Amino acid sequence: MPDTSHTTYADLYADAVAELDRWTATSPAAAANRDRTLALLAAGPVAMSRAHRPGHVTASALILDPTGSRVLLCLHRKFHRWVQLGGHCELQDRTLAAAALREATEESGIAGLTLDPVPIDVDVHPVTCHGGSLHYDVRYAVFAPAGAIERISDESEALGWFPPDRLPEPLADGTAQLVAPALAVLARRAAG
Repeated sequence: MPDTSHTTYADLYADAVAELDRWTATSPAAAANRDRTLALLAAGPVAMSRAHRPGHVTASALILDPTGSRVLLCLHRKFHRWVQLGGHCELQDRTLAAAALREATEESGIAGLTLDPVPIDVDVHPVTCHGGSLHYDVRYAVFAPAGAIERISDESEALGWFPPDRLPEPLADGTAQLVAPALAVLARRAAG
């Protein structure tokens, strides 16, 4: 029997295509990765599912404190590197922004997070999912409320707050590139 589970990703798929079509990239690398992600999405809603072996769209979030003086990272349990919070899209997700916020909330344990709905980056990187695949990761800036206290999830060995200019090692490739666009979002929100 053919696998039709990907059809339930129709709303999320439509959002991903629309979001990336209208997005103004934050760097040349992000623009190239957006174009690669749109090419992947030509496969249809199945590209949102982790079962799609050529690769699948994921969503993640760089969490900042209200002042922008600290970012929250997790030491990932599987690949033992510090990384922003995020992961696979789920059937209940209707937008990429909602998927990123859900992942950030689940993995940080922080209630009351706020997400800026405009992506700050798109990154494509290899992963070990299902014997090897690619994550086409759409990334957002998320803001913690004042006094937020994080709680470690099953996916993390540790969580930690770090100054944006002194991120921990070993750091996952692509995480540092999120800091400048996330701080730009914070500055725009403060000015607006």
